[in-house]
Amino acid sequence: MTKIKLGPADFAEREMRGYEVGKRNVCIAKIHGRYKGLDDWCNHAGCLLSGGRIEDNMVVCPCHEVGFDMDTGQNATSPGVCDDQPTVQLTVEDGTLVVDLPDA
Repeated sequence: MTKIKLGPADFAEREMRGYEVGKRNVCIAKIHGRYKGLDDWCNHAGCLLSGGRIEDNMVVCPCHEVGFDMDTGQNATSPGVCDDQPTVQLTVEDGTLVVDLPDA
């Protein structure tokens, strides 16, 4: 695993941001006081999930309204339309948001 520092862990509740991490983009949100993350590129049509919105524990894609669970990555609204999203593991270390990505 490779640990990559994203920046300050200073999100407001229900705030969402996208980050470029090497060749990947990750979508990070703070929901119920916890940081959660998925791959940012929606596997349906390549839209950035970080441009969407948070509903309960889901991020809803801005292009086709597919909702993905932020804990599991499961396609919660339109099974069969597209696959689940890969999740990313996050920690907060000394006030900094850190993502753990598998080594390529």
